[in-house]
Amino acid sequence: MNNLRLLTGLLSIVLSSAGVCAYGQSVLTLEEIFNAAETNSVQLRPSVTAQIEAEREISVARSGRLPDISASLSLSYIGDGFTTKRNFSDYQKAPIPHFGNTLSVNITQPVYTGGAVTNAIELAELKSTAARYATDFQQDHIRFQLTGFYLDIYKYNNLRRVVEGNIAAAQKVLQEMRARYEQGTALQNDITRYELLVSNLELQLVRINNTIDILNTNLVTTAGLPEGTVILPDSTILARSLPKEGVAWWQTEAEANSPSLKLAQSGVEISRKAESLVRSERLPKIGLQAAWSMDGPILVEVPPINRNLSYWYVGVGINYNISSLYKSNKALSRSHAATQKALEQLDATREDVTLAVNADHVRYLEAYEELKTRQKSVELAERNYRITSTRYSADMALITDMLDAANSKLDAEQQLVNARINIIYYYYKLLFTTGKI
Repeated sequence: MNNLRLLTGLLSIVLSSAGVCAYGQSVLTLEEIFNAAETNSVQLRPSVTAQIEAEREISVARSGRLPDISASLSLSYIGDGFTTKRNFSDYQKAPIPHFGNTLSVNITQPVYTGGAVTNAIELAELKSTAARYATDFQQDHIRFQLTGFYLDIYKYNNLRRVVEGNIAAAQKVLQEMRARYEQGTALQNDITRYELLVSNLELQLVRINNTIDILNTNLVTTAGLPEGTVILPDSTILARSLPKEGVAWWQTEAEANSPSLKLAQSGVEISRKAESLVRSERLPKIGLQAAWSMDGPILVEVPPINRNLSYWYVGVGINYNISSLYKSNKALSRSHAATQKALEQLDATREDVTLAVNADHVRYLEAYEELKTRQKSVELAERNYRITSTRYSADMALITDMLDAANSKLDAEQQLVNARINIIYYYYKLLFTTGKI
């Protein structure tokens, strides 16, 4: 993908002195805002931490290949024993050394586990990959969210200029009306109605300024930028050309890059590996064993021998859980169902992505057509406003005609701003849907 430097912003630099803050501004590209979000965004941190946790699970799984070493030490007090005949007669006391001790060391090195250790490691690696895809998806979501805030700020800044221009034009008409009223050629009612128009425009301006403040706070907070940062869009953003590849190209890119698709594919691989792990329970486990033990006193002799008996051995141990032949069937059936569910989820996700790419591409091309229509509408609205204003000055039009013309001009200019922003928005929407943002 071409790295289009489509958007720039202005970042305020906070200078504190004697409790007074001054804000300087420096230009930031949208990519720089993205980088700031990757480092500082609170919303991204849980996904990054989950990815780190999944990576450490790989080391935990690999430790299954290491030998198991255990050591035990016990000290005990042994009471005296007694002997009797088989019919419990002829009781005789049997003194036993009272201090008992046991010391042993056991080492087992897994040699063959039926694939349990290998499958566990591969499963941990797949989960780590899935965690990375989940982080990529969350990162793309934050980037698209930041793009939305940025474009909305741009849109409302343009709307503010439009409203301010209309307020200035309305004030000029009001001055003309007041002059004509003093000459007796205009009615006070006409002035009142136009003052109401100006009042509504001023209220709209207040709402626009408040919206810009909210959007700026949302963008700064989401990106993790310093508090007090003021973002101003690049004035040349709409003059830059954007690619118009066909929908087939976008579908191919989505198939290769979409994090949601990659996440769903990882789900299938994880389910299949979990199924293999269940199957490994049916296989025997083989390991090399070595042990050393020292026990005292020797109680197997009568009378007991008050000495330590030490011995060691090495060999091969085979462990086979026979009950797994009939107990693992249900677990295996459950794992198979989970794999089937993951496959169906992958198909559903692929369908969702395909439909989303198609819809976004249609809207993207539609935005260009809308721009042409809105440009023509603005041209016509401005022409109508000039003609109506000239006719009103010549007493050939009513104040209602002036109001209608002013409102039509304002609406057309606002719609033009929205149409220009929609082109950028749907382009980034396509990038987000295809995983290329």
